[in-house]
Amino acid sequence: MYSRREFLGTITRPAAASVIAATFNPYIVPHYFERLASYTGTVADFAADESMWSEVQQAFTVDRTVINLNNGGVSPSPSIVQDAMKRHLDYSNEIPVRNMWEHLEPQQEGVRQRLAREFGVSSEEIALTRNASEGLQICQLGIDLNPGDEVLTTTHDYGRMITTFKQRERRDGIVLKQFPLPIPSEDPEAIVRLFESNITPKTKVILMCHIVNITGQILPVKGVAQMARKRGIPVIVDGAHSFAHFAFKHSDLDCDYFATSLHKWLLAPHGTGMLYVRKEKIKDLWPMMAAPASKDDDIRKFEEIGTHPAANHNAIAEALTFHQAIGADKKEARLRYLRDYWANRLLAHGRFKLNTSLNPKFSCCIGNVDIDGIDTSAVGRYMWGEHRCIITPIKHPEFEGARVTANVYTTMEELERFCDGMEYLADNGLPEKYA
Repeated sequence: MYSRREFLGTITRPAAASVIAATFNPYIVPHYFERLASYTGTVADFAADESMWSEVQQAFTVDRTVINLNNGGVSPSPSIVQDAMKRHLDYSNEIPVRNMWEHLEPQQEGVRQRLAREFGVSSEEIALTRNASEGLQICQLGIDLNPGDEVLTTTHDYGRMITTFKQRERRDGIVLKQFPLPIPSEDPEAIVRLFESNITPKTKVILMCHIVNITGQILPVKGVAQMARKRGIPVIVDGAHSFAHFAFKHSDLDCDYFATSLHKWLLAPHGTGMLYVRKEKIKDLWPMMAAPASKDDDIRKFEEIGTHPAANHNAIAEALTFHQAIGADKKEARLRYLRDYWANRLLAHGRFKLNTSLNPKFSCCIGNVDIDGIDTSAVGRYMWGEHRCIITPIKHPEFEGARVTANVYTTMEELERFCDGMEYLADNGLPEKYA
């Protein structure tokens, strides 16, 4: 058995994952991560290798009587992450004022450093938050705006973030301006032009998604950020669904502000998130909760929320190790493989419409599908009532469809059952009790 110090010393070595599997996680077959490291096939081969992914699936404690295809909301953590959080929480409760504050909270600096390394930035630009909403609201509420100043975003951005700016409209007299996006889009330059054409002399901030939560559309963040920077307009990027979903670094975005939830695609404990603020922007961004003037230039001022559990944040480290052991490129390929399986099968039926591009440049695991002539909310009720399958009905003024989000623990048999249910509904119509 490894001590904690010995364990932490192994995480940077390629063979670390096998140590983790054997020592901390009884649900993972011990040889799995060794097989990962020695895999000689292509990334595409790996994505389709069910013998490899069957062992990843065993790393989770999910209820297999249910088909959970709403991992975009919040995803289960692998048992290694759950076990780490429990260990930290048990230790906290022995003597909270010492163990949590004096011992565990300082260890969060290691988490900060590892997240920064994964994102490709300085650890002095990363704050640990509770979710993407908190990180985004820090930016939305912390940037100084005057009455009449305009904020630009789309009609596809997340509802909570729209609500945040609408509150500033009521409270501060700013103006929120929104425009629709093509559904789907495979022309990034056209998206940049859409943002640019909606800028006015009063535009002071742009909010945009990296990947749109309701359609799975990946947007050209770098193009918008660089276009806006020439005009002195900061861009706040909603990365709730992108971090650890598909492979990228901050240099691929070149944005000043980025926030994500880690309990989605990184598989970290529920209630964990990350906020990036470019170093020179920290001083002029107000924290959501008050911090002393001595922290004006310190990224940690955004973590001033009072007493909070250290266990959640510290267990992010195990989620990062799990993610890195699989490999960002291999994970991305698998997630896209899962989405393409169900999407292509349903599209072959003829009655289904996909509101998501299948071009790998513009989407990954999130897909949105509509059955012609059947109300999407009713589809959701039917799939749960008859097939114990959780999907996310989206009824938007511009489109409707079911959002489907698998994850690395999703089995092919579960996707087949999902498709069976959707095809039966398309062939036979909606049973009256679900209308």
